[in-house]
Amino acid sequence: MDLQSIIENYGYAAILIGTFLEGETILVLAGLAAHQGYLVLTWVILAAFLGSLCGDQLFFYLGRKHSQAVLSRRPAWKQKAEKVHKILNRFQTPMILSFRFLYGLRTVAPFVIGMSPVSVKKFILLNAAGALVWAAAVASGGYLFGRALEVFIGKLKSYEIYIMGSVAIVGLLIWVFHFYRRRRKPAKSIAKS
Repeated sequence: MDLQSIIENYGYAAILIGTFLEGETILVLAGLAAHQGYLVLTWVILAAFLGSLCGDQLFFYLGRKHSQAVLSRRPAWKQKAEKVHKILNRFQTPMILSFRFLYGLRTVAPFVIGMSPVSVKKFILLNAAGALVWAAAVASGGYLFGRALEVFIGKLKSYEIYIMGSVAIVGLLIWVFHFYRRRRKPAKSIAKS
């Protein structure tokens, strides 16, 4: 099975699952795959929209119904939750529309919003609008990235595995860097006390 058939067979499902969890890297790759003709950009955006919307709704409901249980299992979220609360108190609507663009707060933000008095209806409407803008912007960015690469190196077909692998590795490295940084912060604060 070659790269093209893997993407064509599992691409939309991977986008749905990847964007449910976080998803910037997978969505850039999906945009690039759409540029290559393996996926349809409209369907990439729709899959990303649905995955992101559902993931954020889940975290909103977890915040609404199980906030104390989740926070007791995730003490690292406390500092981020306080930051989101401060932003939410000053800029409620802009925060709900844009939290998925704020790296490191994407999972915590809908959870904290669920803990707030924001109505379910308001969150669903603003979350849907934000998810649609995010999906269209990031997927289109991946598509345009493919177009820009084509200008510089010509046909991407012979380089696509290297390009997609490089984008995936960069995304993984960014995630590892932030994961490692989050793990070190609590250890430093414990050592100081």
